[in-house]
Amino acid sequence: MKNWDLLCHTVMNSLKENLAPFLTYHDWKHTEHVIRMSEYIAHKENRPEEDIVLIKTAALFHDAGFINSVADGHEEASILMAQDRLPQFGYTKNEIKIIAGMIQATSIPQEPKTKLESILADADLEYLGTDNFERIGTNLYHEIKHTKPNLSISEWNDIQIKFLQNHQYHTPYCIQYRNPIKQRNLELLIEQKKES
Repeated sequence: MKNWDLLCHTVMNSLKENLAPFLTYHDWKHTEHVIRMSEYIAHKENRPEEDIVLIKTAALFHDAGFINSVADGHEEASILMAQDRLPQFGYTKNEIKIIAGMIQATSIPQEPKTKLESILADADLEYLGTDNFERIGTNLYHEIKHTKPNLSISEWNDIQIKFLQNHQYHTPYCIQYRNPIKQRNLELLIEQKKES
């Protein structure tokens, strides 16, 4: 029997205690949001409860690798952590393999291969198509500035424009409800660029 509540509590505490303070985007609040959104999108996509537990578990671990590795490839560290921890909480080898696939699907560029991978990938970048885009983007800018102190707002906006132009949602829910706002956010960035 899986013990989701204890697992969630344990991993969230570990994130709160061990993530570097400069991670203003990849903090525990981001993980909490992705768990909530992945569950929400999964319900909208009519996934059964056993799938939803796997999706939430992958969401819980998807950025946990930042505890050990701030460089690119934190997904690999996240997967190793999940593989190490999950057997103690009642997850089978096959379930852990599915969870690892979902975590991998959050790496950029996103290339999910299954329905569950699509749900987690969309939950991770759901904010691109929301009114929180600017606020959350600013958190990411400050986080990146920690390792690239010379990154200007103008360069950052160029990065965001390119990212939004190349990004696509994978679930019918996000395509319908997040894409229009994402397009609007992109247009606003392009407008700002013209004015600057």
